[in-house]
Amino acid sequence: MNTSSTAHPPTRRRALTAIAAAIAASSLGRTQQPTMAEKSSTEANKARTTIHYELEFKASPQQFHEAILDQKQFAAFSGMPAAIDPAPGGAFNMFGGLIVGRNVELVPNQRIVQAWRPTHWDPGVYSLVHFEFKPRGAETMLIFDHTGFPAGEYDHLDSGWQSHYWEPLKKFFA
Repeated sequence: MNTSSTAHPPTRRRALTAIAAAIAASSLGRTQQPTMAEKSSTEANKARTTIHYELEFKASPQQFHEAILDQKQFAAFSGMPAAIDPAPGGAFNMFGGLIVGRNVELVPNQRIVQAWRPTHWDPGVYSLVHFEFKPRGAETMLIFDHTGFPAGEYDHLDSGWQSHYWEPLKKFFA
């Protein structure tokens, strides 16, 4: 968040974040859901608002892309219900409605960008989740960025990505 009084031209990231938040906020219902267990941020991570991973998976980019966007495959690897509209602008709710959002950009077998939020965040607060798939022989290099989330959420989100996505996906693709 820029708090200075000098106006800055919008960056691509700011523009995408604003567009994603507007799309998601305009069309998602506001229902009260149970919250995920919070993990307090360490002092070193309290101000962090981005997560970056580069991980290899024993799957093709197509298999990975489908696992994220197909609600049956998502539920199979995560062990939790999911409703996912796999179209650009399509809404999703995952982990029994604890995570909601919209697909902002979909490039088949290459990239997924989502406006993404846990339902315990204040209404209208969204972050961007960016999955980039790079083929590496029979494997996929995932370049992942989660940006724009509220300060103080880093450790909770980082732990969640590890335990609810990366570990289950490695088992799912094994």
